[in-house]
Amino acid sequence: MEQKRLNKAISETGLCSRRAADKLIEDGKVQVNGCLAELGTKVNTNDEICVSGKIITKKVENIYLAFNKPTGITCTTDTSIKDNIISYINYSERIFPVGRLDKPSGGLIIMTNDGDIVNKILRSGNNHEKEYIVTVHKKITDRFVQRMASGIPVLDTITKKCSVHKTGDQEFNIVLTQGLNRQIRRMCDHLGYNVLSLTRVRIMNIPLDRLKSGTYRKITKTELQNMHLLMKDSVKTEEAS
Repeated sequence: MEQKRLNKAISETGLCSRRAADKLIEDGKVQVNGCLAELGTKVNTNDEICVSGKIITKKVENIYLAFNKPTGITCTTDTSIKDNIISYINYSERIFPVGRLDKPSGGLIIMTNDGDIVNKILRSGNNHEKEYIVTVHKKITDRFVQRMASGIPVLDTITKKCSVHKTGDQEFNIVLTQGLNRQIRRMCDHLGYNVLSLTRVRIMNIPLDRLKSGTYRKITKTELQNMHLLMKDSVKTEEAS
């Protein structure tokens, strides 16, 4: 039976990063099969891992949901925070969001219990597409579209070239392959535009389509297979955000 390092097994439950898992192990907060764990401990799928007195391993099939996040909901697993995404969905099994959509934004976010897929989707170097529809406060010019597409100074870097298309006087479509903090809002602000609404409509091959705000659906087997094809050469990160 395949064994893996304990910190990896903990991170794959979505509880925390590998680094944070190591700290929990060092602090004596982790037990495996009732025994205090040590750094470097290896486990398999039959082992019971307990963190701070709570069992985190449970034989549950991988869950993949497409959720249309309403504005006002915060993408955090901290259920003590008001309007957090976990309490809002109230799913029967432990799941967590893949990445983030900031509180004022809405649209597609993937919810899962699969830590490996989180890492592969989030690593910006893997160039996985995320598509958005954005409405701004004034008329969009050709110059605005050209500059947005060619790169904008944001957070001490220049954004990657991306696809931008005007879809209305004050609306545009943008496809990103990176996920800087509040990237689209910062890009627009740099050009003197205020974002009125921002909706993510696609992640890789998963579309938002007609999914109503506040509802979710299971990602289909075909969608998942195609997603794995897109990610087959992806590099995993040590930590998911």
